Amino acid sequence: MSTLRDLQRELENKANDLSKLQKDIAKNHQVRKKYTVQLGENELVLKELDLLKEDANVYKLIGPVLVKQDLAEANANVRKRIEYISAELKRLDATVQDLEDKQNSKKDTILKLQQRIQSLQAGKGKA
Repeated sequence: MSTLRDLQRELENKANDLSKLQKDIAKNHQVRKKYTVQLGENELVLKELDLLKEDANVYKLIGPVLVKQDLAEANANVRKRIEYISAELKRLDATVQDLEDKQNSKKDTILKLQQRIQSLQAGKGKA
């Protein structure tokens, strides 16, 4: 049978693991937020490009310089960017879901450990 000290050490390790998971989840949420903003911006750009006539001048900012770009090329680039960002968002959603599942599992494990510690302490208190 595990000693109280072993259980408390195990509880501490599980709590540290849970803390790391929570930091990873927070980090993933921040990255997801950034991609969501970028997706919105790119969708706005696409709407603007769709309003233009075929002979309209389109410029792309590269560093401090505006460079003339073909409308079809600009359209294709923005669509590719939207596709990439959407794929990244899907990947992040799956990662966050996995991390949250692990977090819930850790919480359950911690709860069971706490209950075992309490029952051991209660048993010693009666002795």
